[in-house]
Amino acid sequence: MTRYVEGEDRSQRTLLPSCLEEYVGDGNPVRVVDAFVDGLDLDALGFEMIPADVGRPAYHPATLLKLYIYGYLNRVQSTRRLEREALRNVEVMWLTGKLAPDHKTIANFRKDNGPAIQAACAHFVVLCRQIGLFTRAVAAVDGSKFKAVNTRDKNFTPAKLQKRMQRAAEHIARYLEELDTADRLEGDAVEARVETLKDKIAMLRDHMQALRAMQAQVAASPDGQVSLTDPDARAMATSGRGSGVVGYNVQSAVEAEHHLIVAHDVITTGSDRQQLVAMSERAKQAMGVERLEVLADRGYFSGEEIVGCEAIGVTPYVPKPLTSGAKASGRFGKQDFVYIQGENAYLCPAGNLLRHHMTTVENGQRLHSYWDQASCRTCALRPKCTTGKERRIKRWEHEASIEAMQRRLDLAPDAMRARRRTVEHPFGTLKAWMGSTHFLTKRLKNVKTEISLHVLAYNLKRAMRILGTRSLVAAIRA
Repeated sequence: MTRYVEGEDRSQRTLLPSCLEEYVGDGNPVRVVDAFVDGLDLDALGFEMIPADVGRPAYHPATLLKLYIYGYLNRVQSTRRLEREALRNVEVMWLTGKLAPDHKTIANFRKDNGPAIQAACAHFVVLCRQIGLFTRAVAAVDGSKFKAVNTRDKNFTPAKLQKRMQRAAEHIARYLEELDTADRLEGDAVEARVETLKDKIAMLRDHMQALRAMQAQVAASPDGQVSLTDPDARAMATSGRGSGVVGYNVQSAVEAEHHLIVAHDVITTGSDRQQLVAMSERAKQAMGVERLEVLADRGYFSGEEIVGCEAIGVTPYVPKPLTSGAKASGRFGKQDFVYIQGENAYLCPAGNLLRHHMTTVENGQRLHSYWDQASCRTCALRPKCTTGKERRIKRWEHEASIEAMQRRLDLAPDAMRARRRTVEHPFGTLKAWMGSTHFLTKRLKNVKTEISLHVLAYNLKRAMRILGTRSLVAAIRA
């Protein structure tokens, strides 16, 4: 009697061979992928549905889309690894009907059907809305920097070029000094050293010439950057240590109830300041609500963006950056002055009224100026307030919207904590799935497709966790 569990004999024949269906249980996530793709109108989404008239028959787009979604669900994003999975993975065999496309065919499908794949990702968000997963009209918006297929050494800016040219010039000067010293000595070893130094100097001078040529390219670039491996990637500062990454800024909007990503985008600028309206509009349309509350961090603060959100039915919650120069110098900041609506004046910390005197336009903004020279001249708090003759306060014409938003934040002290636990976790999850190199594809249009597949996989996993696999399959087919 054996003490271990024994497997089947490999040479044992069966009267009735098992079929693939028996290897995939009803609760297997692969059935969600199958039901979701089978329910898509691939032609309407923009997939290439007409195969060539000559040559071998083409693979159906549904087969390749299923293969990609399965791969991203299981952290298999490489086309060569997907090719191998199609030959050995029983779940993939069940999903594709034992078809095994080569890696080039798989890669070309993603490259040629980018907008359609992105539309399929958006369609799953619509499906979640129809199922009834969006019951709270609250979303959080954030951006994160993702690495591109481009190292920092292959990214050039004016500052980087200046440092590299300075470093090369220092090396040349040092080698020239060593060459002068070697010329005063004799011997075979010295002659070999001289030849080595001459080769290094020649190489560095060629390098300097290449850097000067790159300076012209950088100067001609609209944003003053040139990336050699991925031309669309840009150097971006990050909040952590180091000089940042060369990559892309991925924007996402996450609904606050189930933490599903309802909208996303990829941009090539490092700043989030101009993205609040665009992301809020996308989230509002995806969730199908008339009004939406949006939470964002200080990086999104912009007066124009906040007013723009209110115009489209979005209520923003964005803290104002603390950048007061007066506060930094130990004097009263603008927040210490209280605006009195009825009198169109500001009440200063000393209790004096600063009246409206003039209106100007600066950087396209209409600003009202308030001051009271007579009160400031005799004020005991003047040294704590201003270094000039009087303290002047400027008020933007839409300042009331900023003040109203600050009142909302004061009444919702947990808003920023809710933002963090809603939108930051999905970014961490996506980066963990993507690995330390993050993106595998190059150019912005391909990167957008790649992140859409990651977002679709993330949302599928979240929906399966919320509803269960069998219930989600039933909901998709319904």
